[in-house]
Amino acid sequence: MHAMQYEITLPADYDMGIIRERVAAKGHLLDDFPGLGAKAYLIRERGVDDSPVNQYAPFYLWNTPEGMNSFLWGRGFQGIVDDFGRPEVQHWTGLAFARGAARSAAGAGAKAAIRRRIRIPAGTHLGGLASELAEETARLTRQKGALFAAAAIDPRTWEALHFSVWDHESPKGQGDVFQVLHVSAPERDLLAQGRQW
Repeated sequence: MHAMQYEITLPADYDMGIIRERVAAKGHLLDDFPGLGAKAYLIRERGVDDSPVNQYAPFYLWNTPEGMNSFLWGRGFQGIVDDFGRPEVQHWTGLAFARGAARSAAGAGAKAAIRRRIRIPAGTHLGGLASELAEETARLTRQKGALFAAAAIDPRTWEALHFSVWDHESPKGQGDVFQVLHVSAPERDLLAQGRQW
């Protein structure tokens, strides 16, 4: 599993209705994309859930590198580049994935997502940290309203990531809170459950 996200930060007075309309018109185009475990179409609005910015920030869980590459080098990502410029694409190596107690078909009913990034200090026992992150992923998905969760690490920057999707608008947890506009999850059930090593 590979986790991937890009963030498009928009002006403070940007009409986020434009992004909502874009997702309503185009979100379904990845509903059957090969190699895609799940894509959450995410936004943050300035002043909502403590967000300092307006932002469009889709988050992906890929089953295969071929799927991820097909998206990045294909029409899907080129549309983002054409409309907003080329954003930095962050990616993390998958550690764990779990489906939640609020399991629904393909993420239907998703309302919010939480992304928590953690700097990994030098001297941290990496195997122990990876195990803790995997255990926390499983714990998250036992909470009421959890649809799915994932943990991953970027070994270039030594940043750990927790990402979770919820069926209610104000999930409890630390991190950046996003509104979910749509979830495409053609291969969510093929994402390996549990730790990925």
